[in-house]
Amino acid sequence: NHRIVEWKWGATSGQVVAGGNGQGSGAHQLYNPRDVIVDKERDSLIICDRSNRRVVRWPRRNGTSGETIISNIVCVGLTMDENGSLYVTDYGKHEVRRYRRGESQGTVVAGGNGSGNRLDQLSRPQYVFVDRDHSVYVSEWENHRVMKWVEGAKQGIVVAGGQGKGNGLTQLYDPRGVVVDQLGTVYVADWGNDRIMRWPKGATQGTVIVGGNGRGEQSNQLKGPIGLSFDRHGNLYVVDNGNEWYRKGRKKKRRNEKRRKKNIEKKRRIIKISKKEHRN
Repeated sequence: NHRIVEWKWGATSGQVVAGGNGQGSGAHQLYNPRDVIVDKERDSLIICDRSNRRVVRWPRRNGTSGETIISNIVCVGLTMDENGSLYVTDYGKHEVRRYRRGESQGTVVAGGNGSGNRLDQLSRPQYVFVDRDHSVYVSEWENHRVMKWVEGAKQGIVVAGGQGKGNGLTQLYDPRGVVVDQLGTVYVADWGNDRIMRWPKGATQGTVIVGGNGRGEQSNQLKGPIGLSFDRHGNLYVVDNGNEWYRKGRKKKRRNEKRRKKNIEKKRRIIKISKKEHRN
């Protein structure tokens, strides 16, 4: 639908707060947005407008159009630290850049040495998380791992996966969303395995905390999880994408695309996992 929708707690319907004017490259449009954060200081949304190869700032209050703040970037994930610095993954350049307030070029803080599996490289970076020490955690599509880059480091550390594509407890398969708690525990949306994994700090293998029981819609199953987020109470939220349409459609002609997309969208959901549940 090429839009951002706000759902208030307890609401039965959402409100379009950005886009929603059809697919396109106009200032009032989005095209396959992949991630969004709230910049509370400037009361705006910052959106990865992937297929338009741009990052857009959109007013939260009655905004009818956005402002392009980064151009020529294949953005998948973004986040912001407590200083207001923006971190953005570039899927095409295999890097993560940090943009301090007022900067237009940014600084490479992870990757930037071409596509590869060396510790100083990334390959198709997806989502990004920044901790209190400004260490950057980034999931990689092609290396099936999550890397941690300490601030100022020239190479990263594998903190989850990195043992090839697979469904073992030491492996990931096309990881997407990543978040890290105050103990340094890494939580990963293991998209290809339809599960959420927890990797304690220093662990050589992870634990399945949700899913991992095949692709489906039962209470113990997931279907293409992509996004993760904590609330202030430590509860974990999972965006379960129901992503059969995207996964199959990338490699095949998209016949009956609109019909299939409509059916899949009905199955998308957000799941809440309490702090007690995900730490047990």
